[in-house]
Amino acid sequence: MIGRTDRSPAPQLFGRRVRLRILQEHDYSAWSEIRCRCRDWLVPWEPRPAGAPPAPEDRASFAARCAARDRERQLGSGFGFGIFVEGRLVGEITLSSIQRGPFQNGFIGYWIDQAVAGRGLAPEAVVAVLHFAFDDLRLHRVEIAIVPRNSASRRVVDKLALRAEGVAQRFLEIDGVWEDHVRYAVTAEEWAVRGAELCQTWLGGDVAAYR
Repeated sequence: MIGRTDRSPAPQLFGRRVRLRILQEHDYSAWSEIRCRCRDWLVPWEPRPAGAPPAPEDRASFAARCAARDRERQLGSGFGFGIFVEGRLVGEITLSSIQRGPFQNGFIGYWIDQAVAGRGLAPEAVVAVLHFAFDDLRLHRVEIAIVPRNSASRRVVDKLALRAEGVAQRFLEIDGVWEDHVRYAVTAEEWAVRGAELCQTWLGGDVAAYR
């Protein structure tokens, strides 16, 4: 069903154009090619303490990263997906730092190949993950935090008209600098009102299928 997980231990999510699935070791070549080609586009926005080098991107490190994501998925603390279009990897999106109990919260993060930026693929992936977060995982709240001057990333949430909650000062260390972040959020109550329309617009299918 469009936009739904197959509810297997390793879920796949679908939109009009995107397919989201867990990255595996055999995806390394495609992932590495994008990361090398788009380094200047991606690395300046990634969390990293002052003086620390960028995260290693060799095959062994990628395999370890895939294994770590698999453990997170099994624990229910996070879900990482590659974004694929017509079988080609074009980016990643994560639902991470999931907390249960009285919080029921998670954070979405994403990056996209510069060559396909601006085509609406990232917003489509975000809606697919929101659908999964609220309708399958039954979270109550999902957040996205973005450095204010990261205009490309902010265009994604602007296209979806997600609610901005304000600026968290010195929220996260990015490339050695404690950067402010604009915090966006969606609650389950908001999803109940807007979710069907967002899914119909970005994932396709009949609105009634998402109610």
